[in-house]
Amino acid sequence: MGETALSIGANTFQFFTRNPRGGKAKSADPQDAAALMKLAEDNAFGPLLAHAPYTMNPCAAETRLLEFAEMVMREDLQLLELLPGNLYNFHPGSHVRQGAEAGIEKIAAMLNKVLFAEQRTTVLLETMAGKGSEVGRTFEELAAILSKVQLQEKMGVCLDTCHIFDGGYDIVNHLDAVLTEFDKIIGLDRLKAVHLNDSLNMLGSHKDRHARIGEGNIGLEALTAVINHPALKNLPFYLETPNELPGYAAEISLLRARYQA
Repeated sequence: MGETALSIGANTFQFFTRNPRGGKAKSADPQDAAALMKLAEDNAFGPLLAHAPYTMNPCAAETRLLEFAEMVMREDLQLLELLPGNLYNFHPGSHVRQGAEAGIEKIAAMLNKVLFAEQRTTVLLETMAGKGSEVGRTFEELAAILSKVQLQEKMGVCLDTCHIFDGGYDIVNHLDAVLTEFDKIIGLDRLKAVHLNDSLNMLGSHKDRHARIGEGNIGLEALTAVINHPALKNLPFYLETPNELPGYAAEISLLRARYQA
């Protein structure tokens, strides 16, 4: 994965800890992990971002789904000790008619079960678009989860540009105001990573459909402002656009040309 990232001009990458639609993780090879860490160090990589599978719902209504979520995150955090100092991102989940407050309680309860004092991975809640019964559709919901976690220093947030735009935060016309609101409610010190995506849908649509950079309703100029904003520009950015490797290479080249170091 590290060599593939280098081949397209990237200096970090995101990866799924297991099949994004499945449940079982492959066995980890400590030698492979050590080689990746050396490659990352030799090439001045930013933090690597592990992503939990979409099948994990830590605020599910069914007990078996809650047990599955706890198993996945516990297993993932143990495996990520082979890649110390990196990041782990997950979708807060869907409360499925239980209500957001109940969902928030369940997410925090799971985190308090699986986080451990010695871990060297920072766990990130992802901002969500708010489709269906998703939890994490507002900064207030994310803050509520964080406030209930015991090991506060192990937690952070990943901001997804498509998700917050679809969720109603106008980063096209009012980026400064959105980040000021984030800072007031959550704290910019909690922001550890950015998923950089355009959106196929309009502001506030609550749809969550990613578009290639410059081909959606956020647009290239607004995303350029995101990567150059003083509060964001030193964070790691991860593309989740609908592309193959040549498309990612083109987007990385485009964004690097617009980045103001």
